[in-house]
Amino acid sequence: MAIRIFITGGTFDKEYNEINGQLYFKDTHLSDLLEMGRNKVAVEIRTLMMIDSLEMTAEDRALIVHQCIHCEEQRIVITHGTDSMAETAKVLGSAVEHKTIILTGAMIPIKFGSSDGLFNLGSALAFAQVLSNGVYVAMNGRCFNWDNVKKNKLTGIFEELR
Repeated sequence: MAIRIFITGGTFDKEYNEINGQLYFKDTHLSDLLEMGRNKVAVEIRTLMMIDSLEMTAEDRALIVHQCIHCEEQRIVITHGTDSMAETAKVLGSAVEHKTIILTGAMIPIKFGSSDGLFNLGSALAFAQVLSNGVYVAMNGRCFNWDNVKKNKLTGIFEELR
């Protein structure tokens, strides 16, 4: 069965406006990344939203939970902004059983060319295939349980709580 990929936005999909220097959303880059990474895993892609995770609301998280519960796929990857990824993982971890859900993102936009996003996406797809049911965060080659992860705001690196 295919892996469901839900897109929510975040730095992963941001574009750079060369005139005003701001980052913004246009379209997702997920299909290009899957092609660039020579992905051979069957996937079903759905964009749920294209927002910065700092702007994500409880209603947005409820939509993500609803979609995860009601999709037919048992293995799910969610592209998500890193600033509130751990918070969304906690909401999912408390609400979704009997599925394997991996949240991942990027610290550098894909459009910058030297992004960590391609590596993180590949890692998330691999983790989704081998981990047991549960909710996880996959960043920089590491995988964390939903209830034992935080983003270190000083280093920009995900780490265990304890």
